[in-house]
Amino acid sequence: MIHRIDDVIAVFDGIFAAPYRTCLVSGDDEPLYCPADGEHAMHRIIFAHGFFASALHEVSHWCIAGERRRQLEDYGYWYAPDGRDEARQREFESVEIAPQALESLFSEACDLRFNVSVDNLGGIEIDRHAFAERVAARAARYREIGLPLRAAAFREALHAFYRRGLSREAAIAEGRACLNR
Repeated sequence: MIHRIDDVIAVFDGIFAAPYRTCLVSGDDEPLYCPADGEHAMHRIIFAHGFFASALHEVSHWCIAGERRRQLEDYGYWYAPDGRDEARQREFESVEIAPQALESLFSEACDLRFNVSVDNLGGIEIDRHAFAERVAARAARYREIGLPLRAAAFREALHAFYRRGLSREAAIAEGRACLNR
């Protein structure tokens, strides 16, 4: 399976550009969410360095963010760079469990291997396995109770495109139908 970034952008934009005025953008640097403003009519989910996994991860944050948070740059969250101490790493992991769980489900829909990200190079030693277990448990919970609406629509479209071999247009139609259920 070939995972082209143009496909995931087209699928996302096809489902969400009109109803949510949001588009997915390949960036050159760190990821960033930018709400619409005087220069940009669309909200922009900018993912890092054109990486497919980064696109899935940043979409997962957007799928969780409520209406108020989607009006704020980076949803109003803090981000502590590499080198976090133990307390800051715990905070980071607590807010990353749900998005990474969604990312894992998106990756599965794309038939793509998922790896958790502890995102703390040069910091304290991380128990990556324990974090991965918490992410997997949250993903299992999502499977049990259902995904948030936007996440369900995106996952449905990804699965249709990557697993069932539907065209982009047909996959987008399935994602849109999911939004309207």
